[in-house]
Amino acid sequence: MNSTHNLTLQFYTNLGKLFYAIAAVDKNVRAEEISTVKGLVQQYWVQIAEEKDVTEGAIKSAILDTFNQLCTAKDNQAEDCFNCFVNFKKQNESLFTDTINSLILKTTNEIATSFSGQNKSELMMLAKLNIELKK
Repeated sequence: MNSTHNLTLQFYTNLGKLFYAIAAVDKNVRAEEISTVKGLVQQYWVQIAEEKDVTEGAIKSAILDTFNQLCTAKDNQAEDCFNCFVNFKKQNESLFTDTINSLILKTTNEIATSFSGQNKSELMMLAKLNIELKK
């Protein structure tokens, strides 16, 4: 596996962590949020597989496997996962184009609103994400 391919998979794994952080920030990942993440990965993220050096299946697997593992473990802190994503972004700024950042914000907003609108903890994390992506 070449380093570009590996970095791309790390990017999608970190998206899985971010999506988990948004869903879990209120200490409860609901079935609606899980369903929304699965749908949004299919709707938005596999569509960009052609532009990257990975298959649709690899993208889905990297995001959803990470998200599902974090949901199953239940001992992962949303804030830790969020910080892990931010650290990855800081180390790999070139991966975060305007288009990718817009798609990340769109996806995370939809996850946050999938169950009964956005709550205070979700709004705070989304605001921090927005700031990080604009740096």
